[in-house]
Amino acid sequence: MKKTNQLTLAAMFFTIGLILPFLIGQIPAIGQMLLPMHIPVLLCGLIVGWKYGFAVGFLLPLMRGVLFGMPVLFPNGVAMAFELGTYGLVAGFLYGRSRWQCVRALYRSLIAAMITGRLVWGVVRTLLILPGGGAFTWSMFLAGALLNAVPGIILQLILIPAIMVALNRAKIVPFHKEASLRTEAGRRS
Repeated sequence: MKKTNQLTLAAMFFTIGLILPFLIGQIPAIGQMLLPMHIPVLLCGLIVGWKYGFAVGFLLPLMRGVLFGMPVLFPNGVAMAFELGTYGLVAGFLYGRSRWQCVRALYRSLIAAMITGRLVWGVVRTLLILPGGGAFTWSMFLAGALLNAVPGIILQLILIPAIMVALNRAKIVPFHKEASLRTEAGRRS
């Protein structure tokens, strides 16, 4: 039953990732600033786990590129696939392994995922452009990974914890401490 729930939630996050850019990303400049596909991928990693977060993150930009032409598959869509896959993987892995799942652990996981994902994006972009004789400069990396993304980064750092706190209060996705995990494990044995 748990596997079915995880798969269903991952499919929901994937669908949200397909649709959300239509709401705020149809103007490419705004979409690049607000990063609408990042939010469901990060939530998927945090809620469903790193494996599903990685899969949703990796496949989402590729599927959007094939279905809707945005992002353009090469090099943007491919680089975004590695970036978003990294977001889901790192956020889910770190948060799932946190001693306490709380707002502090949530922020640590989010920030680590954002930094790692942007670094992976830069490396992949460089590797994709080099064979064609192009150059991916430091200023291009800073503009794409940080400067243009500041509104989206701020949105993610406000919205995702707010959603997780609301899910905790509704007892849908509760925060927990390591001690309570041991207690639950003891009850199951």
